[in-house]
Amino acid sequence: MIHFAKAHACGNDFLIVESPLHDTEKLRAQAIQLCSRNTSVGADGVEYLEMTGERSGRIRLFNADGSIAEISGNGTRCVAAYVAHKKHLAAADTVMLQTDAGERTSHIVNAEGHHFQMKAEMGVPTVQDQTVKLEDGSIVHGVNVSTGNPHFVLFVNDESFTLQGKSWQELGREICFHRDFPEQTNVEFVHQRSDREIAIRIFERGVGPTSSSGTGTCATATATMVKRAAAAHLLVHAPGGAQTVDWQGDGTQLLLTGPAELIAYGEAFVD
Repeated sequence: MIHFAKAHACGNDFLIVESPLHDTEKLRAQAIQLCSRNTSVGADGVEYLEMTGERSGRIRLFNADGSIAEISGNGTRCVAAYVAHKKHLAAADTVMLQTDAGERTSHIVNAEGHHFQMKAEMGVPTVQDQTVKLEDGSIVHGVNVSTGNPHFVLFVNDESFTLQGKSWQELGREICFHRDFPEQTNVEFVHQRSDREIAIRIFERGVGPTSSSGTGTCATATATMVKRAAAAHLLVHAPGGAQTVDWQGDGTQLLLTGPAELIAYGEAFVD
């Protein structure tokens, strides 16, 4: 029997399980089973948490397919909300979580019951242009952004999010599994509405099309600021809701602000 909490950030949902992190294969098998939406609880991933202090912990994220992700911005924020709820924290308090991409601190902006608004430090991004040759021989030009995990960002002309005659879902899958990305990559499509606002679609490594991504939000904002001269404070719309990114440029931390909501506590049988 596994005790869990379930939370979501803009529809990107996670199970949070307190557990030692050393038995990777056991945790992987549990995550695949727990994330099944038809035969178990269901989620995009499981964040395993090992508390290291009153307001700190070590987390490891397993995607729904059992793969390990270096970090999820939304998942990290959901765990921070869980810790905040458990420890009765309030606005201006912080939660520090060590991820596989490094330490991330979440600042509580607002806390009302099981609803939280968080501003999270998301690390220093790196940006590099890249072209990818598709199976049909055509070339797509994108931007590689690392936010502790890999992203390939493409700009589109409108909010159909089609590119070169392909849907974003089709093209996202092809690029995610492309030979140029042996560890796979997250793929995001960006339509710039103005210098202060963008809309995105996300094909997430280990999950597929998803309603939101915290690191994807950061990656698309970074690419738009660097390549399209967007403002340093950018509103990012995903299907699951909007988040904001603040970034002062090279060598500085990304700051991601968005909601996290606890949905349920429970127990689940695992084999």
